[in-house]
Amino acid sequence: MIGPEDTHAMQDEKEGCDLLDLDAPGLYINRELSWLSFNRRVLEEAQDPAHPLLERLKFLAICGSNLDEFFMVRVSGLLRQVEEGALETPPDGMTLAEQLAAIRTAVRSLYPAYAHCWEDDLLPALGAAGIAINRVADLDPSLRAALRETFETSILPTLTPMAFDAARPFPFISSLALSLAVVVRDGDGSSRFARVKVPVGLFGRFSPADARSFVLLEDLVAANLDLLFPGMEIAGAWAFRVTRDAEIEVQIEEGSDLLTAVEEGVAHRRTADAVRLEVA
Repeated sequence: MIGPEDTHAMQDEKEGCDLLDLDAPGLYINRELSWLSFNRRVLEEAQDPAHPLLERLKFLAICGSNLDEFFMVRVSGLLRQVEEGALETPPDGMTLAEQLAAIRTAVRSLYPAYAHCWEDDLLPALGAAGIAINRVADLDPSLRAALRETFETSILPTLTPMAFDAARPFPFISSLALSLAVVVRDGDGSSRFARVKVPVGLFGRFSPADARSFVLLEDLVAANLDLLFPGMEIAGAWAFRVTRDAEIEVQIEEGSDLLTAVEEGVAHRRTADAVRLEVA
């Protein structure tokens, strides 16, 4: 049974709740920053040596794919609001500019931790387990020769370098496509820029050098660019990736249907605005 003391306590608690301002921004956590905090915890799982090695690799891959989705949907949505001049703030009270600045700060700390986990932790652990992922330049001459032959017979025919200059516009870069930015020099010393799309969809991200040794496909392509640009000096090559807006904005107009609107939204994603550029 509820006695008089309990009734008074409940009344006091109700009065305290009535004084709480539920519109106070300090009571809320920003949705985008909360999502980044979650992804930081996913990365921490990849950093945890208590997990099996391959499970840690899965966590690292999940962290990377989560970041891709975050930029394609969340960041692109904020940028679209900036373009449209949206002024309404979320319950946490952060403006669009404050959210984008906070996201930039959080991501700039997340990327080095991600790279450190891969390069200084998981790669050595894979090597200790007998799975080596090497640079082409670090391989024995015999393995380099075998990889060059594989490149020349299988990979080279699928590559199409796209040069651009005053007479040719910059080539279209599809979202999340891994590419090489290549600078070559002619015999007269003049420099030209070209883009080479790395055919990850055809050959996978890793190419086998032998039974237990692999190289990154973009490294293999970069190491054999002389076959793609005969008679030219390769001044440099850098891997890069563009992330585009993938948020679907469905607008139903008179006489249209939902399926058509969604199809148009999906088709628009291919040529949508770029929201992130990654350069290795």
